[in-house]
Amino acid sequence: MSRVELRQVSKGFGATPVLQKIDLAVEEGEFVVLVGPSGCGKSTLLRAIAGLDEVDSGEVLIDDRRINDLPPANRGIAMVFQSYALYPHMTVAANMAFGLKLAGKDRATIDKAVADAARLLDIEHLLDRKPKALSGGQRQRVAIGRAIVREPSVFLFDEPLSNLDAALRVKMRYEFAKLHQRLKTTTIYVTHDQVEAMTLADRIAILDRGKVEQFGTAEELYHRPASRFVAGFIGSPKMNFLEGVIDTVGSGQTTVSLASGAAIAVAIEAGGARKGDAVTLGVRPEHLREDPAGPITASMTLIESLGNMRFAYLDSDAAAEPLVMQLTDQAANAQGDKLRLAPDPSHCHLFAADGRALEQVPHPPGALAA
Repeated sequence: MSRVELRQVSKGFGATPVLQKIDLAVEEGEFVVLVGPSGCGKSTLLRAIAGLDEVDSGEVLIDDRRINDLPPANRGIAMVFQSYALYPHMTVAANMAFGLKLAGKDRATIDKAVADAARLLDIEHLLDRKPKALSGGQRQRVAIGRAIVREPSVFLFDEPLSNLDAALRVKMRYEFAKLHQRLKTTTIYVTHDQVEAMTLADRIAILDRGKVEQFGTAEELYHRPASRFVAGFIGSPKMNFLEGVIDTVGSGQTTVSLASGAAIAVAIEAGGARKGDAVTLGVRPEHLREDPAGPITASMTLIESLGNMRFAYLDSDAAAEPLVMQLTDQAANAQGDKLRLAPDPSHCHLFAADGRALEQVPHPPGALAA
């Protein structure tokens, strides 16, 4: 296991900046996921750690040792790609052994390493097959096995499940989690799928336009997003956003006037904010509820049933986009219903005009109900 650290790492292609002064520390044995929209720089960051892309500035360190000038083969890193990159003319065993042969390992060492990895990944019965005779999930296991036999100090995975169907991706997420529990190897994993990120990671780094927007646990990102971007990226359905202006600022409470004229009090310290400042009020679907005295009026346009839960989509003059509310099991709503809604004041978020989150403070249940 090794510790990986990036200090002020920047990388561009021509005049286009891709990574901008990235600072990131991955602790020994940690499973960190890099997630973000397409083009945010997450795969480039992974390649920079691997040594496949040279950084323009900054430092890449493993166990406090600067490795910027080390070739990829000498970094103690194994990388698994989205495309699997298996040699079609070689058997599974030969594919897994190839890197060790290049490194000059003896036959007994190679055979033992391949057998141990195959047993760990439950692919012993596939060792004599060629890649064309394997399913997508089996090919991915072989690619992982090829990485395992090298006994790296760091695993890098670049969207390894994106070519699999939905059911197999769920199964392979479980396999990845189980594998990490067994090996305890420091792992950095790139995906565009937030469910993958939240179910696998010890910590998640959310990237946007070459910068780390926030780095923390899934719970921290979901409940305490540092910016409007993070709040909108994490969560499905995504957070509701309502534009407004600050009306009053008090100790542990801020009142926001929405475009519709509704006033909503939230348990947020809007430190430094003033009356009249433009803000965005954020509330997740599970924290928006039907309330006969609620300040938001809305019309239900669609009910989406996912089996174990239902979501209502509602048009309202309080928001530019349809609002989404999670329905209770008892709710007897129908398309076209007119409702009054209220957000849970202790689970709201406020974002300044520049997108940064204003401080959210704990509040006793019902403290703002009046």
